[in-house]
Amino acid sequence: MPIATVNPANGETLKTYEALSPEEIERRLALAARAFDSYRTTTFFDRARLLQRAADLLEADAPDIARVMTTEMGKPVAAARAEALKCVKTMRWYAEHAARLLADEHPAESDVKDSGAARAHVRYRPLGPVLAVMPWNFPLWQVVRFAAPALMAGNVGLLKHASNVPQTALYLEDLFRRAGYPEGCFQTLLIGSGAVEGILRDERVVAATLTGSEPAGRSVASIAGDEVKKTVLELGGSDPYVVLPSADVAKAAKTAVTARVQNNGQSCIAAKRFIVHESVFEEFREAFVAGMRELRVGDPLDEDTDVGPLSSEQGRSDLEELVDDAVESGATVLCGGQRPKDLADRGWFYEPTVIADVTPEMRIHLEETFGPVATLYRVADLDEAIAVANDTPFGLSSNLWTGDEGEIERFARDSQAGGVFVNGMTASHPALPFGGAKRSGYGRELSDHGIKEFCNITTVWIGA
Repeated sequence: MPIATVNPANGETLKTYEALSPEEIERRLALAARAFDSYRTTTFFDRARLLQRAADLLEADAPDIARVMTTEMGKPVAAARAEALKCVKTMRWYAEHAARLLADEHPAESDVKDSGAARAHVRYRPLGPVLAVMPWNFPLWQVVRFAAPALMAGNVGLLKHASNVPQTALYLEDLFRRAGYPEGCFQTLLIGSGAVEGILRDERVVAATLTGSEPAGRSVASIAGDEVKKTVLELGGSDPYVVLPSADVAKAAKTAVTARVQNNGQSCIAAKRFIVHESVFEEFREAFVAGMRELRVGDPLDEDTDVGPLSSEQGRSDLEELVDDAVESGATVLCGGQRPKDLADRGWFYEPTVIADVTPEMRIHLEETFGPVATLYRVADLDEAIAVANDTPFGLSSNLWTGDEGEIERFARDSQAGGVFVNGMTASHPALPFGGAKRSGYGRELSDHGIKEFCNITTVWIGA
């Protein structure tokens, strides 16, 4: 696969890059190892100062890097700016809180004595160079939510970014360099997927994190498992969005539109399957379909655009196949379902789409729709809603709309997902753990859970 910026709004190739040679990869791995040997001994104060500086630079750069992201993968430019500022917030959060999150932990005095120790504590120490294999859909955010905690913990990062966002990938390396990080603390590796195995098997690379497709996750996990190296995986989702009779249906329908088409529908945590109680189904359907129809599809650099193009021609073709299969099997298209006529000769656009009468035999019922396509289900009660919500191989997040505390408790207990969001759409925040269950992966990012994923949790026992 070429390493190039191809504008998905018009198919124009803007920049191309040569992949790193084996010799350059070796040089960078050696550099990462040397950088870790010294960086691991820095103080939290020093690390925080560097990360705060990186945050300041990114905040100033936000308008420019937003346009780069938009031209590389097609997200509306306003959303791209918001992504950059979310990264700034997360950097500052970890700079402020990392020392507390990784402070030594002291067991109860009675337990220390029972162990035969005079003193004992738990210390969090960095692991070393960590390989991050990242996707194109949130080209800044996916990287920063790994890099900020990893760097604050004292690790160093090696980024293998998606091949269609090379400019963003190189920007990230330059950002940390300009912030004053020692050489080698964060490096971008412009490489194809075929080079990942050799890097992951290198003894200097101690762990890996991947956000991406299930096949990519399986590959990285199997290699890392063979090498007995730690991994964290986030592999996508097909998140349910359940609406029950006691909900504010108008608000639920309005939020549903945003929840489905955020990032042009190309978000792992976007709501994709809308499961609605029969008593409010028609009210929700009418409002939801109307909201999807009103969205403006067009040039992602236009501030008024709601939905830009899919990131690639293949991505649009994959989405079309799912929709076509559903229609051929008896599903009903309530809106959309095709390429916008006024943009037919430009880029990789697809209309915001709602599909009803979906059955378990259809591919769209089980496969992730990575684009602005929603499936709509009618259910009789909470039991059926939970059954449909869990009828997926994925388990990243879930949404519930209700005014009933009992229903909230029941859904939180029985939802097979890493997150349960009630009366609001799924979102990530640095203070809250993020990750999934089932084939959505394992491990957690963000919060104290995320920063500890790539730490050596060390018991220090001192005898009398």
